[in-house]
Amino acid sequence: MSQSASQAAIFYRDVESSKKVWTIKDSGGFPAPKNRDGIRAMPFWSSKSRAEIIIKTVKAYEGFEPVELDLNTFYNYWLKILKSHKQLVGINWSGKKALGYDIPPEHIINWIDKIRDTKNI
Repeated sequence: MSQSASQAAIFYRDVESSKKVWTIKDSGGFPAPKNRDGIRAMPFWSSKSRAEIIIKTVKAYEGFEPVELDLNTFYNYWLKILKSHKQLVGINWSGKKALGYDIPPEHIINWIDKIRDTKNI
């Protein structure tokens, strides 16, 4: 399993358990850099500590602060905005370059729908 796949698996496991995601922001707002394909991706992490590590280790995110989002806000607000803007969701980016999977918001929406149906969330 690749590092990105491992981080994605952790993301799904942790978010299902905690019902929270984390992103980061500074005075300019929330980051949504372009990926290798030129498509913007907004990063989200499955824990505050993961977001804090990126803030500490990636120069571009120096001075950012972690922001906690409950699963409903993530689902009803952020995923719908990203979908309407044709942007991707970066999940559990890691490493000195903050890399990982960038996936369409619809994948996360479908996953949340599925866990809500099966786990009564």
